[in-house]
Amino acid sequence: MGSVSIIGSGSWGIALSALLHNNGHRVTVWSAFEAESEALRTTRQLKTLPGLVLPEDMEFTTDLEAAMSDRDLLVTASPSIYVRGVARQMRPYCRDGQIIVNVAKGIEEETLMTLSGVLGEELPMANVAVLSGPSHAEEVCRGLPTTCVTGARDRATAEFVQNCFMSPVFRVYTSPDILGIELGAALKNVIALAAGIADGLGYGDNTKAALITRGIYEITRLGIAMGGRVETFGGLSGIGDLIVTCASMHSRNRRAGILIGKGYTMEAAMNEVQMVVEGVYSAKAGLALGKKYGIDLPIIEEVNHVLFDGKPAKDAVGDLMLRHRTDETASAKWE
Repeated sequence: MGSVSIIGSGSWGIALSALLHNNGHRVTVWSAFEAESEALRTTRQLKTLPGLVLPEDMEFTTDLEAAMSDRDLLVTASPSIYVRGVARQMRPYCRDGQIIVNVAKGIEEETLMTLSGVLGEELPMANVAVLSGPSHAEEVCRGLPTTCVTGARDRATAEFVQNCFMSPVFRVYTSPDILGIELGAALKNVIALAAGIADGLGYGDNTKAALITRGIYEITRLGIAMGGRVETFGGLSGIGDLIVTCASMHSRNRRAGILIGKGYTMEAAMNEVQMVVEGVYSAKAGLALGKKYGIDLPIIEEVNHVLFDGKPAKDAVGDLMLRHRTDETASAKWE
């Protein structure tokens, strides 16, 4: 087995560190904060993942050079808003051909770049892959059966990542569609906010099903316009991740949406959740991409109005319901 470093010590990074250690890899976890690293080193626990006890031979460090030195695989697990900054810190220590798999989900608001694009720009010497799918950290760290997909520029890299993560409880598929995987992963968080808002308003299963169905339609149309593959959005990083994020209370995006639906402001909801709510950061970027590629994104647009323009959530739902009448799919033609 190999040596792996997790760059980022949040819930997802720690859950994957446990998985990779159980797979026989030598694992190091890097944190930007000495207090956080020391707490993990001494307690072997993360408060957001109760019940998980990390093994004694797992290393924790704030020394990025040491964490990156002579590693078979680097896993970038920082929240999306910090990916570029962390990548810049990584640049002096990144060797040519270093395989990096990004597991964060988001779109950079300022550039509209996916996170693999950000990593590729900051670390052009690296070989960047992605891993995504319906995979709450709370369940992965308990060993509950989970499936994900890894995307890479070439099959050999995808299969290397697949082999590193694959286990009896964590199945990994491969795909060449990095762009599609990342778009599905990022934009489903925006739809999950909408699903949570509907829950907070007291709406039911019919509403949730409508948001999931029309949400994946929006994501798919934009993804295809940008060059993604249609089958990706019907897969694990598309409809699979969307379902789990819209339906589960593990989802910080859904939890924040519930609070907004109950009348909280976006800022108050984020403070209450006490974790990074990625959908808030991807909402503006998603809407901007829709305008750039000429794709109508009504759900994502209304989420933006609620988050940033002070529009009452109930009014946003009403406006979605009373949009102009249209066919379900643009490609369906009458005889």
